[in-house]
Amino acid sequence: MLAANGGTAARPVIWKARMQKVLKFLIVVVVAATVMFGGRWYMYVAQAESPYDEVGIALNGYAPAPLRAWGCHKMQARFPGQLPPYGCAGADGRSWM
Repeated sequence: MLAANGGTAARPVIWKARMQKVLKFLIVVVVAATVMFGGRWYMYVAQAESPYDEVGIALNGYAPAPLRAWGCHKMQARFPGQLPPYGCAGADGRSWM
């Protein structure tokens, strides 16, 4: 039987439960994407055989400025004497940031 108010008392509870599920799903997606892309970026910075990996350069370009600067300095230490990849070059294009 319906409540005196026409059964609308249950609607906010159902809506809240659905929103919680959607929020949990979005959080899982954001965390998974961060781990996937962040892990790939870190592998490029810390273990790449060459500083000219296209995917790594693209990910480094999307990284926030402090992370990008850290990654460029780490790669500069790993690859001394080589030209910097795109995104890590200074004003002249031949020196590291």
